[in-house]
Amino acid sequence: MTNKAAAPRRPEQIFFDDPALDRLMGVVMTLASEHYVLRDRLQALEEQLVKAGHVSAASLAAAPSLEKEAQYRADADDFARSILHPLLAQQQALGVTGRFSLRRRGS
Repeated sequence: MTNKAAAPRRPEQIFFDDPALDRLMGVVMTLASEHYVLRDRLQALEEQLVKAGHVSAASLAAAPSLEKEAQYRADADDFARSILHPLLAQQQALGVTGRFSLRRRGS
């Protein structure tokens, strides 16, 4: 095996005046990519479930009951609060806890 010198590092691409914004955009784009993968896989799973007769396409497309809609809305509100909490300058020294965390409150 020959000993090759490492290629010279190229300068980091910068699109905004603040490099932190570039890094933040990298995070956003990574999350968007992962979101698309999850959507794609969910669609594939739904198609397989319908094809196998486990669920109907109509039941997947049906609007939830008012009770379920209220549960979904409360869940979405809790989730939004948990991810927006740090933006409100209310960070906790131990980090986020609760339903959308690997740690639970009080632990």
